This record gives sequence, C-alpha cells and structure tokens, in this order.
Amino acid sequence: MWLGPEEVLLAGALWVTERANPFFLLQRRRGHGKGGGLTGLLVGTLDVVLDSSARVAPYRILHQTQDSQVYWAVACGSSRKEITKHWEWLENNLLQTLSIFDNEEDITTFVKGKIHGIIAEENKNEQPQSEEDPGKFKEAELKMRKQFGMPEVEKLVNYYSCSYWKGRVPRQGWLYLTVNHLCFYSFLLGKEVTLVIQWVDVTQLEKNATLLFPECIKVSTRDNELYFSMFLNINETFKLMEQLANIAMRQLLDNESFLQDKSLPKPRKPLKNISALKRDLDARAKNECYRATFRLPKDECLDGHTDCTLWTPFNKMHIPGQMFVSNNYICFASKAEEACHLIIPLREVTIVEKADSSSVLPSPLSISTKSKMTFFFANLKDRDFLVQRISDFLQRTPSKKSCNSDREWKWNLADPGCEEVPELPSSSPLAASPTSALSNRPVNFCAGEVPTASQGLLKLFRRNSEELLGPKGAKEKMKEESWNIHFFEYGRGMCMYRTAKTRELVQKGIPENLRGELWLLFSGAWNEMVTHPGYYADLVEKSMGKYNLATEEIERDLHRSMPEHPAFQNELGIAALRRVLTAYAFRNPTIGYCQAMNIVTSVLLLYCNEEEAFWLLVALCERMLPDYYNTRVVGALVDQGIFEELTREYLPQLSEKMQDLGVISTISLSWFLTLFLSVMPFESAVVIVDCFFYEGIKFILQVSLAILDANVEKLLQCCDEGEAMTILGRYLDNVVNRQSISPPIPHLHALLTSGDDPPLEIDIFELIKTSYEKFSNLKADDIEQMRFKQRLKVIQSLEDTAKKSVVRAVSGDIGFSIEELEELYVVFKAKYLMSCYWGNNRAAAARRDQSLPYLEQYRIDMEQFKDLFISLTPWSCGAHTPVLAGRLFRLLDENRDSLINFKEFVTGMSGMYHGDLTEKLKVLYKLHLPPALNPEETESAFEATSYFTEDVTTEETQEDKGRRNENGPEKEEKGTSPQDYRYYLRMWAKEKESKKETIKDLPKMSQEQFIELCKTLYNMFSEDPVEQELYHAIATVASLLLRIGEVGKKFSNRPVRKSEDCKANNSQDPVSEEESPTSEQSQNSAVEQQPQTDHEDKTCGDAQPEKTQQENQTLGDGSGEGQGSPLQLLSDDETKDDMSMSSYSMVSTGSLQCEDIADDTVLVGCEGSSSAARYGSTIDTDWSISFEQILASMLTETALVNYFEKKVNILQKIKDQKKVERQFSSSSDYELSSVSG
Repeated sequence: MWLGPEEVLLAGALWVTERANPFFLLQRRRGHGKGGGLTGLLVGTLDVVLDSSARVAPYRILHQTQDSQVYWAVACGSSRKEITKHWEWLENNLLQTLSIFDNEEDITTFVKGKIHGIIAEENKNEQPQSEEDPGKFKEAELKMRKQFGMPEVEKLVNYYSCSYWKGRVPRQGWLYLTVNHLCFYSFLLGKEVTLVIQWVDVTQLEKNATLLFPECIKVSTRDNELYFSMFLNINETFKLMEQLANIAMRQLLDNESFLQDKSLPKPRKPLKNISALKRDLDARAKNECYRATFRLPKDECLDGHTDCTLWTPFNKMHIPGQMFVSNNYICFASKAEEACHLIIPLREVTIVEKADSSSVLPSPLSISTKSKMTFFFANLKDRDFLVQRISDFLQRTPSKKSCNSDREWKWNLADPGCEEVPELPSSSPLAASPTSALSNRPVNFCAGEVPTASQGLLKLFRRNSEELLGPKGAKEKMKEESWNIHFFEYGRGMCMYRTAKTRELVQKGIPENLRGELWLLFSGAWNEMVTHPGYYADLVEKSMGKYNLATEEIERDLHRSMPEHPAFQNELGIAALRRVLTAYAFRNPTIGYCQAMNIVTSVLLLYCNEEEAFWLLVALCERMLPDYYNTRVVGALVDQGIFEELTREYLPQLSEKMQDLGVISTISLSWFLTLFLSVMPFESAVVIVDCFFYEGIKFILQVSLAILDANVEKLLQCCDEGEAMTILGRYLDNVVNRQSISPPIPHLHALLTSGDDPPLEIDIFELIKTSYEKFSNLKADDIEQMRFKQRLKVIQSLEDTAKKSVVRAVSGDIGFSIEELEELYVVFKAKYLMSCYWGNNRAAAARRDQSLPYLEQYRIDMEQFKDLFISLTPWSCGAHTPVLAGRLFRLLDENRDSLINFKEFVTGMSGMYHGDLTEKLKVLYKLHLPPALNPEETESAFEATSYFTEDVTTEETQEDKGRRNENGPEKEEKGTSPQDYRYYLRMWAKEKESKKETIKDLPKMSQEQFIELCKTLYNMFSEDPVEQELYHAIATVASLLLRIGEVGKKFSNRPVRKSEDCKANNSQDPVSEEESPTSEQSQNSAVEQQPQTDHEDKTCGDAQPEKTQQENQTLGDGSGEGQGSPLQLLSDDETKDDMSMSSYSMVSTGSLQCEDIADDTVLVGCEGSSSAARYGSTIDTDWSISFEQILASMLTETALVNYFEKKVNILQKIKDQKKVERQFSSSSDYELSSVSG
C-alpha cells in the first residue's frame, strides 16, 4: 500500500536493500523469508513487542536523493508481489520525469505530491466508514486479518498490548478484539502463540487478582481457562470484552446480530487510534445506561452530557449533578443518588433561554414547560453549544404529538368519580361501541354503558362504599392528600422532581385512585403512549379475528387470570384482557404470549384503561423485565442466578441449605415472573408492584431476600424441598395489607397450616420497611453487572441443554456415538453462526425460528453444507467433492426448502461412515439418481427429468411436497400455527416408514447415471494408497456391468416387439422407454397415456430436450408405444456386442481421466442410427442396471470391498476441520490469507 511520505533516519537498521536506483530503494525486513537465524528471531520478537508495522509489512520502498541523508518511506507491502507492483509503477512512471529535475528538493517535493495524489485517488473509492478509522488502526486491522486469516467482513474493534499466561510463563503480545472473536498473538524468540476464541463460546468473563496472577482477566470457555494480564487500562479492556460477549449472547438468544450504527455523530476532534466501531460500542453502552436510569423508550439515543447544578425550589438549593440531552428529552441526575432526578420531554418545552450570569449563578439556563414549570440550570461549561443542540432537537420535535399533554395529568385531580378520560379516535374499534368485541352483548352498569377502553376495571366494579367511610377510607384519604401536597411542591406529571421523599410515599403505598397514573409515570410507559397515539387501536384492529399459536394460548389462559376478582368473572374484563394480550402478541411476535403475562396484565387492567395497560405491558416485557417472557424465560433465570448470588453474600448459612434442597430455583421463578401476584394476597402484592415500578428489579430482589431472612430459622431445620416450600408458601399467604379499602379477594393459593396454631399475619408495609433497612445497599449498576455474568452462564447452559436434547433425539437412528454427535453438533452450529456474521446477507439469521423444536432451529444451506462435507467426508473426490456434496444435499433436503437441519446432516454423514458395504453403496447409488442428480449434470436433461416422475424412492416425497405447496401460506407462520405439530408428527412418521426400504425398492440406473457413478468412483480412488489396484478393480466391474446392462436390455425389449404397431412407430418419443419400469410404475402412468398421443405425433422426429412431466409418464406403461423403433435400431446383435467390447476397452484403461468418460467413452447401441441425430448425444436410453447387479459385481473385487469397509475416525476429521477453519499465517509467511466468509 502507498504511504503518506514519512521521514526515515536509519535506512539500513534491521532492513536489507534488495533493489536500488538513483531515487528509490526496495528493502526487506531482516530475518523475513527463508533463514534469518538469530537475527530473524530477535527482529521478529522486537516487531511483535513494539507493535512494529514491519510485522505485517516486511517490504518497503524508500525515496532518497544522492546528497541527502534523509529517506522517505513511500510504500510498504505484505508480500513481494505487492511491493514489486509498486516498484514497477515507480520505475515506469516517475524515473524518467525525475531525471529532468536539477534541484533535489524539487525532486522530493514532486515525489511527495505524486504519492499524496495516488493515496487521495485510492481513498475516493473506499467506503466512507473506513475513512473514519485512523491510519494506525487500519494497520492493526490488516495485521489481525493476516495473522488470524479473517475475512474482510470481520471488523476489528480495538487491540491491546498484554501478556497471556501459558502455564506459569507470561507471553507478551497483542490482544485483538473483533466483533465475533477474541484473538491473541505472541512471537518471542521463535516461540509463537496464536489464540482464536469465538465470543459465542465464552462461558465466563472475570476480572480478578490472585497471588499467582497480578490483576488479570480470566476468559473461560467449555474447554479451558485463559488468563491475560499487564494491561495499560484493564477496566476499559474488560468493559469492551463484556460488551462483545453480550452481543454474542444476544445472537444466540434471539438471533440479533451486530449491526454497526452508521448515524453516529462525528467526533468534534479527531480521535487517535479509536475505531468507528469502538465509538459505536461506547455510545451503545452510554445509551443503555441513560435509558435504564430514566426509563426512556428503547430508541432514545444520548447526544451528550455535561456537569451542572439544578435549582430545586422545594429545598431552595443548587444541587450538583449532570445534565443529559437526547433527541427527545433533557434529563438531570444528581451526584448524590437519592437527591433528585428530573425528566423533561422536549414535547413539553416552550422556552429555552440563557439568563444573565453572576458570580453566584454562572452560565444559567432556564427551561419552561407547558405545565407552567420553570427549571434553572447553572454552571454549564459550554452553554452556547448546549442551547444550540437543544434548539436543533426542538425544531425536529413534532408539535402534534403533544396535543394531549395540556390535559395530561388533570384527570384524577377532582373527585375520583368524575375524572376526565383520554378519548380514543372515533375510528378505533374500542371507542366505536361500548359492546364487547367478541360477545356482541351490550354491557349495562348502573352508571350507564361505559366503553371498556375508558377506565380501570376497578372503578367499574366498585364495591359497596362501607370501607370508604370507615377508618380505612380515612387512611386512604390521608394518603391522597399527602400525594396532592407532594404534587404541589414537586410538580405533577413527567416533569416531577423525583426525590427521596417520592420514594418514601411510594413505600407507604400509592392510593388506588392514583395508582394507574403513577405506574405510567414511573415506568416510562406514559412517554411511549403519548408519542404513539392510535397505535394500540390500530393493533387491536389488525389482530382481531387472526388466529395463531399465541392467540390459542391466550384463549386458554383468559379464565385463569384472577378468576377470584369480579372484574374477570364477566365478559367485559375477559374481552379487555384478550385485546391487550393479543395486541401485544402482534406487536412483538418473538415473545408472542408467555404464561404469567395474563396475571400481570389483569392487574394492570384493574387500575388503567386498555391502552395504558398495553403500554405498561410493553414497558415490563421490553425494558423493566428484559427477556422474562420468552419461550425459555431467560431473563427470569438470569435474575434467579443473581438471587442465588445475593443469598450467598447476605445469608451464607441459608444459602448452602437452600442449594442442597434446590429450593431457590423453584421459588424464584414464580416470585419474579408474576411480581408476587400469584403467591401473595392481591391487596399486598399490588403494593409490591407499586415499589417495583419505582425501583425496578432491585426491589423484587431485596424483598425476596427479606422473605428468606424472616424464615431463616425454620428453613435451616427443613429436611426436604417440600417442607421448605410449605414454610415459604404459608408465610406469603399471610402477608396482609390492613390499609386496603377493597374487601379482601379470596387467595387461591393453598392455605397451608401446621397444627392448630393460628397463622401469624405479616404486614406488607413492615416487610417492605425491613427489606429497605437490611438490603437497601443493592445498587442498580451492580445488578446490571451481575445480570451480564449470569446471562453468559444461563444462555450457555441452555445451549448445552439444547445440544443434549438434539443429540438424544437423533442418536437412536444414527450410527454415531453420543460423543461424535455432540462434536458434529458443535461444528454444525458453528458453521451456521459463521454464516450469520460472515455471510453476505442476513438471510441466515432470519431463518432461525426460536419457536421451532431445538432440532429445527439451526439449519444450513448448500454452500455451508459443501464446506462441512469437504472437510468431514471419508469419500474425498478431489475437485469432484463439491459436486458430490451438492448431490447429497439435494438427497437430504426432502422438503425442498434448500435448507437442512442437524438430523438430516448427520443422517447423510452416517450413511458414509457406518453400516456395511451394502449400506454405503446404497448411499452412493442414490447420489447418482434424482433428486440427488441434477438434470443439468447429465448430458441429456430430459432423460433425468423423466426419472423424477417415476422414481419410487421419491414418490412419497413428491406427495409430501404437493401437500406442503397446498398449504403454502401456512409455511410462513411456521412455529405459530397449531397445525405445525401435526406436520412434524406426520413427517417423523414418514421417516419411520422409509426405514423399511429394501434394495429391491431402488429404481434402476440409466447409462448416463452409471457414467456419473463411474466418474465419482475414479475421483474417489485418486488419492488412495492402493489407487492402481482400485482403478483396475473398478475398470473390471464397470466393463462387466456395461455388458450386463446390454444383456438385460435384450430381455426387457424382447416381449415388446410383438405388440409393435404403425402408430407406435409414428409416435416415437425421443426419450424412449424408461429402464425396465416395474409393473407398479406402468399401471400408475398408463392413466395419463392417451390424452398425450396427439401431442406426441406433432413432436415426432424432433429432439426435444425439455419434455413435460406428463409426456414422460406416457412412456411408462410398457404397451409397446415408443419402443418399436429402438428395437429396430438394435436388431443387429453382433454390432451391439462389438460396441460393448469397445466400451470395455476404453473404460478399463487405468489412466482415463474422469471427465473423458462422459464425452466419448460409452457408445453402446447408437452407432449409425438415425436416433443419434435425434438425441444429440451418444447415450443409449434403453440400457439400465439395478442396484443388486452393481452390488454383486463390487463384491467380486476385494480391493473395493476393503475400501468401503475401511473404518474412518470422524473425531479426527472434526479436529482437523477445526484447525483449518481459519488458515493461520506462520511468523515467517507474510502472504495474506484469503479466507472467505
């Protein structure tokens, strides 16, 4: 590559000059290439340790002038070929011009200008992304690709100098972190260490310090543990490793592969040695933290943050903290954690103005909102720039979206009975009629007909108001008054100041009338609802009447959702629940519907209207409880792991006992998935939900710890899991809310009693208070860190479970051992994943459907199969191997979707590795019949096509395919339609039936197909140690089989001659008779014979390479039609015998190349006939051979029997395949590896 000219002082140090002219030198790095000795080792070590560019570019060209001592590097190269090309260009284009100059300074100036011009021209053609990366970084990326044989699509994120501990010896080198791999390279005095680990294989990442290792990073995989230390910035490295491993886990979990964000703002000043990808990942980490802190929508991107102070009117103070600005929000977080949080949506902002600076209040900024609140920020460093950014975002903020915001929080201010309800568009199916969408019965209440969508169900099913007048009612009024005072002091709505005082009020329980409003506020669901008006109504309209697996599950669970509550004992509540759950299943088909969602949603509907409940469900499933409600409840398992870790830390004695009993895994899922709603009385659990919406998962964990802590003594005395569950169940059943104004709802959880002692009641507010006193030092950041660690563990454990279940499912029918199947699964999955991130398109990722059985989740296409086949097959056929791989793929791909799953893959492999000679030959035989043999692969396309219609082995497959095509549209909903399970059962039943196939069921082979088989065998033996013996054996067998085919043809044609007639001669079909079809085939195809006669008359005498399926089938009935002519042509028996002898003499020559066979070897039965012109080839279409005849002939040759019965170790093949998966460059070979994805 050309370099921007750089000054070089010592041209001779560590370099050898290979070519020179008056103006340029071509140099090679000392020690590179052959030999090198001690000097080469020392130079190589220096290059690695000092990260010298010479390691990747061991050739360079220097510009010099005769009198100057200064040299200029103008080009470098990784190979002699590359540098020679540059050298020749300089000689051809510059030398003559430079000799004209008199002044040496002018020569140097001209050369530098010319080189800069070339570089500028090259950069024009490069992608803009690569231009962002600094030169030094590009150089490192080039080294990484060369060293580890990575393709260009594999992007380097960053690289670090560090030591890898091999045993007790540290190896100093360079750690390269790419999007999909962790790579390390070290070269010290001839000792080379190369490591490549896929992020998807990492099971644990830890940063720790031990006596043996200084502060180091430990990377664990299933096979080994690696230690890296001596980082300049270990925290930055570890953080980046975590991010990349997390991206890989997401890929395993939901196929969400990494896509670089091209819309990142350009840095205000150039960043040295930081790639665009590294900036992208840093921005992602900040965005995630920002969104989690302020509960903002998932698409919100942080633009920047700055230190400042905020004036808080409620305590008359300037609170120090940070201001965050993004596309749609201005947020503030105080440095003291609980002091103050503030969220200002830009849709609410009316005025942003700079106030006058003073010594007390430098650089102040005031922001006013529509709700008449004004916020004062001060001590802003770059106020002008900040105001400009906010103004830019304000201009982009659509004004129409905030049409509801003026009355945003006015409802609920007045008497609870007359709140103003947000209206839905009249077009909405919800607002159109107060009747239930599915029952069509009007719902009458004493207050008149009320649309389901308008308000929380609790208000519609209000009980008698006796409680409202008693002491509980008074307590409720006091709570409401406390909140109203709080709203007056701290503001109401999204722009409320959130402080420790807010949290205290939440802990005391939110009044029922304010619950819906505050849940929406604290969860951030209000933001999404206001910015997506009409979205829910549209979803309901689209999803109405649609039917899939999710809706079926929803229907099944509707009546199990809080059946004890009157709101869900009638069609109104049930219909509302149905609409919300179905709408969400359509919004997010990857989750669809998961059990426990119905319980949570039914509680949301009690306090909110339908649209609000829907957006709260979105906030829960997608932000607050990530990955909880998917098919494998990964998020809940992750938090269960955190709970176990916290139990070990806070309750060490109990932790051991609980581990022995296996209780934590049982209890925590039901606690976390339903937020205690399924295990506690409703009135108490709803207070837990209040605190959860304010605090997040941190609160659920601390309450869980408090519950265990309260029962420590009893749990330590337990003998088994059942007893422990009884103790905890009884405790939770008796957690009461004495302040609730609603009559208690019967709790369906079994009332567990022991002895005659009355159960001890626990007040929910006391439990919450205890949890804060004992476990409040849990931090949200720490929980996120623990979530990452547990996510690695959980997802890898799920992958292991998937592997075991797949292996168990296929092991019964396959000859491989469990160990071999597990290794094959790893290789198969790795090939699939590689296509996801190295493939040219994202189609590979799109075809993984999480709802399918494990066996169907990973599927590979033909190109990936070919790669695996070439590296694993025991039948290596040189250049012919990919052809054979393609045929095996078509044979295995029974449903013709151009993808095969793991079972199909190992079935194909097992056919080549296991079984006796007969079984292996059967596989080889099938590979040379349709559907494995492509029509294009034979000389006569129509000959092969006719086989498609009459191949006994594929009859069932064709029927299946027909059935599948009839159900075409359903295929798109694979995994969601209930018919799928029946489809799989039918498919597996077919597989079982097909096992009964015997060698007699195999169709006969035509001459063309036999030639293809011979080609394969010749290629197969070409690299064998006894190849001459094998060639002789196959030549003998081939010639014998050719003669057998000739003899067979006489017998098959003789009875037909009697039934010849004139019409048969006139309607001669160029395809001729199929190879002695069985009587079954004849009967089947005879049905279609007569309608085709006229058409055949028209085509008489023409060679038609393309015939329809029906035309081909008319030839299968054996009635004499289409057969008279070939018999006349072959009436001279002597000629035929001579022909078969000539073919024998040609085929039996051991030196024959395989490609010659198809062209001019077999000339049986067509010599001098008029049909030769008609067919356009020299293939005899009447010749055929059966599998039994091939098998019998093969058994006569010991060399062939030994070859096919030879045992091959597939584990060794897999080991070799892993080694060559990436072509590693050695330290002395600087040629770039070209590895395609």
